[in-house]
Amino acid sequence: MEIKKSEFIISAPRVSMCPKDDRLEYAFIGRSNVGKSSLINMLCNHKGLAKTSATPGKTLLINHFIINNEWYLVDLPGYGFAKRSKTVLKQLEQMIAGYILQRKQLANVFVLIDIRLDPQKIDREFIDWLGESNVPFAIVFTKADKLGPVKAKANAARWMTSLQDRWEELPPYFITSAEKRTGREELLDYIDEINKVMEQNK
Repeated sequence: MEIKKSEFIISAPRVSMCPKDDRLEYAFIGRSNVGKSSLINMLCNHKGLAKTSATPGKTLLINHFIINNEWYLVDLPGYGFAKRSKTVLKQLEQMIAGYILQRKQLANVFVLIDIRLDPQKIDREFIDWLGESNVPFAIVFTKADKLGPVKAKANAARWMTSLQDRWEELPPYFITSAEKRTGREELLDYIDEINKVMEQNK
């Protein structure tokens, strides 16, 4: 897939305020500071599309970007940012869960995980919740350039193996680097495949 056009559409505080059309949506989510904005900008070839920040946890709204006038890339707030109040954390959890469980146009959730870290409880809980909720998703390991290809592959394999204690069938996964543009084609091809299948099943 070639992305020729990517454009910001809306930042919504509630699911009810998201775009009303029926274009498919692909949501990106991960812990704060996982490199989500950099990955989105790299995928779209659009440096300033998603706002990167030196302060983690800046995304507090459901951000829609329209791609090639055909589908939406959705930037969801990060989870697990400890410096927020319990009230704000609760509101964010409800907003994220509401979007993921209620949005009929949602075709896939991409869960971003920093490939340098050992499996984190908060990521695992979120992934298990998606599985229990029958939400289609894939894992996207970020920051692979910080490790080198051999170590990155080994870390990703270890992460996926750790899921086998509960998962009979493992979700798809991708190894990426916004810096080196690693994994870009594979991710976009995966989205393209889903788009084609959904179009045939209409």
